Parts: sequence; C-alpha cells; structure tokens
Amino acid sequence: MRRSVSPPPPPPLRAGREEGYEHPTPIQKQTIRPVLEGRDVLGCAQTGTGKTAAFALPILQRLHGSPAPSPRHVRVLVLSPTRELATQIGDSFARYGRHTGARHVTIFGGVGQNPQAQALRHGVDILVATPGRLLDLMQQRIARLDRVEILVLDEADRMLDMGFIHDVRRVIAALPKKRQTLLFSATLPLDIQSLAHDLLHHPVRVEVTPPTATVDKIAQSLYHVDRQGKFALLCHLLKDPALRRMLVFTRTKRGANKLAVQLNRSAVKADAIHGNKAQGARERALEDFRNGHCRVLVATDIASRGIDVEEITHVVNYDLPDVPENYVHRIGRTARAGAEGNAIAFCSAEERGELMGVERFIGMRIPHRPIPAGVAAPALAPPAHPARNSGAPSRAHYGRPVPHTPHPDAAPSSGGHAHPRHAPAHPPGHGTGHPPSHAPSHTPGRSAAPSPSNRFGRHRRRGRR
Repeated sequence: MRRSVSPPPPPPLRAGREEGYEHPTPIQKQTIRPVLEGRDVLGCAQTGTGKTAAFALPILQRLHGSPAPSPRHVRVLVLSPTRELATQIGDSFARYGRHTGARHVTIFGGVGQNPQAQALRHGVDILVATPGRLLDLMQQRIARLDRVEILVLDEADRMLDMGFIHDVRRVIAALPKKRQTLLFSATLPLDIQSLAHDLLHHPVRVEVTPPTATVDKIAQSLYHVDRQGKFALLCHLLKDPALRRMLVFTRTKRGANKLAVQLNRSAVKADAIHGNKAQGARERALEDFRNGHCRVLVATDIASRGIDVEEITHVVNYDLPDVPENYVHRIGRTARAGAEGNAIAFCSAEERGELMGVERFIGMRIPHRPIPAGVAAPALAPPAHPARNSGAPSRAHYGRPVPHTPHPDAAPSSGGHAHPRHAPAHPPGHGTGHPPSHAPSHTPGRSAAPSPSNRFGRHRRRGRR
C-alpha cells in the first residue's frame, strides 16, 4: 500500500508555528478566511488579541500564491497612526514572511528619508507607513501606489483622533478603485462607521469583544490621592519588587519628562516616550524597557497602542485620560498573550469627572484601595453642590466670566432683590434704556453701554477689534 504524504504547510503558516502559534485567536478565526477570499473586512478588537497576525498571515499567503511582478511594485499598503505601531507591524511581516520571499519596507517621519526612498526604488511588495511621511514621498514621486491590491487601515480610530483623516483620504484617493480593503479599529464610533461605509464594499464584520469591555485578566484598582501626593504614592508602590516592569501614563509630554526625571533622582531607572522624542531616543527607550534595563517607562497616549512589550506587570494611570476609550487601550498593554496583569489608577479631586467617564465606559466601578498611612494625602472630598440662587458659580458658568458678587453690605437694587447676578455693578441708569440725569446721553465716537442681556456679545466684539 502506498503511504500518503501530507503536503507541507504554506510558508506563512510554517513561520507562524515557528513563532509559537498553535491555535488561532478569535479574531484570527473570523478574519483569515475572508481575507484569503479577497473580501473586505471591518474588524473591531481590543489590543493584544492577535489582530496583526489576523491580516498579515493571509496577506502573505495570497502574495506567495501569485508570482511577483517584474519590476516589483507596492501591492499591499498598511497605514498606521504611530511610528511604534508601524515598526511593530513591519517586524511582524518580516517574521511571518521569512519563507515567502516577499519584500517589505516601513516608512515614518522623524528620521532621514534616504534609506526609505532607496528601498522603495529597489521595489517592495508590502509598504507599512504613517500617513505624513507617505504623503511626502508621494509628492516627490518616490512612492507609487497606482497598483496597490490590498489596503489595510490599522487602528483607524486612533488615526482619526490624531487628526490624520484628511491625510488618509488623500492617500486613498491615489489608490486604484478596485482593491481589497481591511479596516481595523479598537472602537467603532460613528465617524469610523462613516469612513467604513465610504471605503468598504459589502464587508465582513468581525467584532470579537464589545467595544467597552476591558481585558478580563487585568486586576484593576484605584487610589483617591491628592494631586501633590501622586509621586510619593508611586514611589511607595515601587518598593514592592513584584512591580518589576511598569508602564506609567501621563496626560502631557512635559509631565512624562518631569516624572521620568523625578524617578531617576529617586534611584528608580525610568525613561519617557512621547511624540516630541526623536525616533532614535524612542527606540532606545523601548529597547531598554524590553531588556529590563529600564524598570519604568513613562508614556503619553500617543504611544498607548504602539507599545508591544511582553510581561508588563503593571500599568499605572498617573493621570486619568480625557477620553474614556484611552483607558482601555492603556491598560491593554498588560495581560498580553494570555498573561495576567494589573492596572492601577490615581484619581485626584480634579479628575473625578474623568473617573466617572471611565467607569461609565467600562461598565463597572473600579475597586478602591486605601492610601497607606503617612504616604500621601487622600483626595479632598468634592465640594457640595451649591444651592440654587446661592450666588456660587455653578456648572453652567464653567468657561464663562464669573458673575459679580457684591459686598454683603451693598444696598439692593431698585427692584428690591439683591441677587448677586443682578447686583448693580455699573453706574446708575446702566441698561435701563434711559441715561442718568447727570450723564450725557451719548459720548461721541463710542457706542452706548450695552444692556445686561447683551453685555457678553457687544463687549466681545469690541475686544476683537
């Protein structure tokens, strides 16, 4: 009897097994077949779910199944919002495609363009790019996209948040109308759904987890701490050796730099990564963090979806994010590849509004932990809601001039009611429609005083002039 021999696996699948992939993740199960069939895909999945392999493996298999054109031209375009994420995607194509012979290049700003331009001139099959640098090379006629067969938009919601929507549309306008389009996003707000409607043709919708769900294996905790006591609390937590690799998020770039300097002065090896850092400095910081030479990496939201480092034990929200969705992307840096992780949030009295938004978005109350005695002051209790007509500024006055409050001994107005908002803050006769008897009815060259109902509008116009 002749013994049957099973055919060898496709090269991308063989590379995936060499990378340790044994069983596909949920998004890979639902995405790979439609991509192989050439269908458009709209995918919604959290970070760390194997999304990159879900589109990279079938794309490489499709390229391997068709002969490479001569001369080579860009057949696959992957757009990414950040340099870190673009580098991560490029590395994935390199690993998964090492047995296929496919060529790829990753281009982004912040570095010299000559090596990137040279690679494009030699011919590539797969181009991974950030929108800004790609547009520069397109305008110089170095990047030609008129024969692209597959377009991938990764982290589309982040690209819109960063203001890349117009650049993305300019790039798409240069692509062939007949192509396969894959759009992946961690969330699906209305603007992303509108973009998908414009770009995708009868797409297969893949939604692995609800958009508001956080990773189940992450233990979350919250400290209500005074803003001035956040650093002392962080240093206290770092005394625990279990916090061996920590990612800390701040709201601003300046805050990230300041915190990294403070930690280094306190004998904690730390570095900062954000959009103002040069590409070389960002890569060195990430490499030191991966190798364990740096215990704490301080980052802003620009890097929250571009950091792919395994075994991050703790994520600390030193400042709560302004956008609730970013909380999910931040804590998604831990508990990757099935591991367990921890997320800690600091909340000052000024950040209670952000905390309410985060808890509403994730659908749960974050467990509260008490501050150890003597470490830092707890956050002050929020002020009591002012009584109606009490004279205290309410939420309706937020962002507006604070109403004038008269001295308690001031006489009431002619109406008999001394409400602070209507107290006489102007000379007698102002706003009554009749000038006072001792004042001229009109000053040459100047407008009459505005009425109280129009005091904001006319004064603003005069100030702009």
